[in-house]
Amino acid sequence: MKVVAFNGSPRREGNTAILIDEMFKILNAKGIETEKIQLGNKPVHGCTACGKCREIQDGKCHIKNDHLNYCIEKMIEADGIILGSPVYFADVTSEIKALIDVAGYVTRGNGHLLKRKVGVGIMAIRRGGALHTFETMNNFFLINQMIVPGSSYWNFAVGGKPGDVRNDEEGIQTIRTLAENMAWTMKKLY
Repeated sequence: MKVVAFNGSPRREGNTAILIDEMFKILNAKGIETEKIQLGNKPVHGCTACGKCREIQDGKCHIKNDHLNYCIEKMIEADGIILGSPVYFADVTSEIKALIDVAGYVTRGNGHLLKRKVGVGIMAIRRGGALHTFETMNNFFLINQMIVPGSSYWNFAVGGKPGDVRNDEEGIQTIRTLAENMAWTMKKLY
């Protein structure tokens, strides 16, 4: 079994990456392979509705979106997907939104390629906007017929400066519980 995580933060080693790494510790301990892909600060853009992905049926976006095609390929190969984002103006980063839009359109139009995979969204927040961000990620999972495990609270930890999420004990525990539930769900399914 394998989980791929996408770090939507422009900070490669910031709070979002720390939360992904917390999940990976537990997933790896449960025998699940993990891979983290840096998405923040990559040259990606959203869907232009050209329809070529659905016409050609090769599971790829046909505009200059090489990094997103790499991400889509990794999503298709994985059994579980983690979307990680800081909260930007009460939503995901533009890179995560581009991934959601392009991957959703491509995979749904090529035979629902993400169907029944396990998906979770995690957020690093400074203050507010977490629930809308969480909803954006969950909407992606649910419309793609994915399975979404929960945790003991919403999937976020609070911290402004890089590393601050480590001080949010409840948030870190929520992320650890989420990782336990993701691993349990995957083992039941696969």
